[in-house]
Amino acid sequence: MPYRANADLPASVRERLPEHAQDIYRAAFNHAFAAHAGDPRQEEAAHRIAWAAVKRSYVKVGDRWEAIEQR
Repeated sequence: MPYRANADLPASVRERLPEHAQDIYRAAFNHAFAAHAGDPRQEEAAHRIAWAAVKRSYVKVGDRWEAIEQR
């Protein structure tokens, strides 16, 4: 199911990611969820795609996610 706000994201996402990373996750998830309509693993695919989108802009350092500096 698509997420309307960051507060609706799973706790595992809300508690780990900074606000901006949550925005990225939510947007990527919602787009992927719509794009994979009819796929029996629609939600699983959307979560994988959302994490991949976050990892393009953030890196996990220890137990925190930090923005990757633009070069």
